[in-house]
Amino acid sequence: MHETTATYRFEALLHRPAKPGKDGGWSFLVLPKAASDILPRRGRTTIDASINGHPFQATLEPDGQLSHWLKVDEALREAAGAQVGERVTLEIAPVAQEPEPKLPADLHDALAAAPEARAVWEDTTTIARLDWIHWVESAKQAKTRQSRVDNACDMLASGKRRVCCFDQSGYYSKSFRAPEAAE
Repeated sequence: MHETTATYRFEALLHRPAKPGKDGGWSFLVLPKAASDILPRRGRTTIDASINGHPFQATLEPDGQLSHWLKVDEALREAAGAQVGERVTLEIAPVAQEPEPKLPADLHDALAAAPEARAVWEDTTTIARLDWIHWVESAKQAKTRQSRVDNACDMLASGKRRVCCFDQSGYYSKSFRAPEAAE
């Protein structure tokens, strides 16, 4: 693991999602609140971690309960020698510097077409960009997502650097939660 300010060790149950979607090989676990409490934010946040001693870096998702959940893909699960339904040992620590988030294609194209918005986007912090992206991606319908992309460009072009009224934790809006377990 990379050197960071705080490390937390815990065990968690590895679940199979009730609705895995097209990529059915993944599993997940929910962090205990004490583990999330060492992290710098209740929204998406990146960690350096190990699962059963196997190191990795991942971005945690908010669970809507002021904690986080972790998607464990099949490759990571196998590398860690873990099975769904087993308790795994994790060590987590916040990364020293949040990595630049991947810009979704629709937001990328909209920003490319709006130079004023793009200039403000490039002048914001990585955390602010992460929140903008999370706000866009949290839309449940294509129409809502497109509206958020358009609104993001308008707000950025007007100089707004942070998403207004966006509950990054999902706690107050209940917009985020961990997947339901199949077990």
